[in-house]
Amino acid sequence: MPNPSFVKGKEEQLPTTLTFPPMDLLRSASQFSTAVHYRRLPSPSTPRRPRFSPVRSSLPFPNYKAKYHRELEAAIDAVERACSLCVDVQRSLFATEGRVLEKNDETPVTVADFGVQALISLELSKSFPSIPLVAEEDSGYIRANNLVDAVVTVVTDKVSANNKPLEDEDVLEAIDRGGKNATVYCTKPATYWVLDPIDGTKGFVKGNRALYVVGLALVVEGEIVLGVMGCPNWVDDISYNSSSNGQGHENIMSKFGIVMVSHVGCGTWTRELLDILDRSAKAQDGWTKCIVDRCHSVPKARVCTTESQVWEGLPLSALYNATYDPESVGDKEILLLSMCCGSLSKYLMVASGRASVYIQAARDTKILQAWDHAVGIICVHEAGGKVSDWEGMDIDFGADQTERRVLYPSGGFLVTNGNIHAQLLEMLAPTSAIA
Repeated sequence: MPNPSFVKGKEEQLPTTLTFPPMDLLRSASQFSTAVHYRRLPSPSTPRRPRFSPVRSSLPFPNYKAKYHRELEAAIDAVERACSLCVDVQRSLFATEGRVLEKNDETPVTVADFGVQALISLELSKSFPSIPLVAEEDSGYIRANNLVDAVVTVVTDKVSANNKPLEDEDVLEAIDRGGKNATVYCTKPATYWVLDPIDGTKGFVKGNRALYVVGLALVVEGEIVLGVMGCPNWVDDISYNSSSNGQGHENIMSKFGIVMVSHVGCGTWTRELLDILDRSAKAQDGWTKCIVDRCHSVPKARVCTTESQVWEGLPLSALYNATYDPESVGDKEILLLSMCCGSLSKYLMVASGRASVYIQAARDTKILQAWDHAVGIICVHEAGGKVSDWEGMDIDFGADQTERRVLYPSGGFLVTNGNIHAQLLEMLAPTSAIA
């Protein structure tokens, strides 16, 4: 809630961000209906499993090269813990009769979304309590649907050592730390975290190998300075090399899930999440540098689009047909990659070199959120690619001056390997945003 002392004309006398609402504004879960019940994961009577303790390996580059190396180390640890939480909750959802609920916007949601936001908020606030969080969820939904105990349980299993046991209010406050109106910003640049707890929840609840991503970024004075994406279901079933039409390169990725990290000026790197998916296995600490693919021709590009976007609705359809069959690609066809759910998985595809392009049209019926793009943008940039709106302008993360939650790209987002960015901008130039 805004501080009453924050008035127009006083910005220069105030800090960049204001603090969070007091705890007495958070309502007790007992005030809400308990008509919807959720199977505890596990019940309090069930003995606790040992808490997840990731191996803290060094960064893929020297600390002296990374101004924000402490923040990056904390972000990696938090995202790895969050990925472990997601894997456990997903297994439980389909090993039992756990409920999958829907939020008001009709997108599927599980305790994992709220658990991840609480967990990462708690972990980051230990080392960086003054840096606020911009995130997708708030606690109102789990309070109203009697999910508080389930969320507290999964968070307690993954949180790092505390001086005291977690209480319900600790977890609820951690979720609301990233919620709407938790922090009010002035027009000046600010420092804040941007979190998407689970990008691609529709894939998450399917229970198969569909990709979903935990995405975390740090914005400092309008610039994204670091990012971490965790993708537990990433499988390297495609290998590209320099002989594949001159567009690929040897880029070995994980077979068992990955964490992708970026720091401004230090590149984009990945390592396996093998220790999360198989705790009996030896942790893999090796990092692999990511480089975007080498495609220089639009017809030879591998393209990702959103699931709701029909190819015929994109301006490129006037020049090229689309196909999912690599064997049928010709001068007038573009290869579409079949992807499931979430924008961040497409950014991951481009940053890793598996895709050449990700294109998303802005629509009047959909609000574009900062957490769907922030971490992906730095990962692509540091891998050698480029992200802009359809007019070639950088994405402005300060356009939403009070909440830093909404983005306003002209036309939409264009994410490429950089080599074909200018070509695509020319093709998009005569168009406007697609409704």
